Amino acid sequence: MTQASLDDFKKIELRVAKVLSADEVPGADRLWRLTIDAGEGAKQIVAGIKLYYTKESLVGRSIVVVNNLQPAVIRGVESNGMLLAAKNAGELTLLTLDKELPPGSIVG
Repeated sequence: MTQASLDDFKKIELRVAKVLSADEVPGADRLWRLTIDAGEGAKQIVAGIKLYYTKESLVGRSIVVVNNLQPAVIRGVESNGMLLAAKNAGELTLLTLDKELPPGSIVG
């Protein structure tokens, strides 16, 4: 296991984000294109969670995202962040909050 220093961890901006919409990614059976608000207006991320979550179960949900990840193009769609999830034995669950906080709230 590679260890990260505290300085490395401080570079990662974890934020609360509200899922505004979930849309199909053409030709991808595992991906959703999510429009989220992480406190700075709408932006999109691509997430491989379609086998675990329906569009209806995602919209309106508060999730935790890496907000300052360099953009990446996934199946031709630009992704401007990454949601956090845990997976074990074929089950996947999103990291969420036990109380509502506004989009953009700092996680740390």
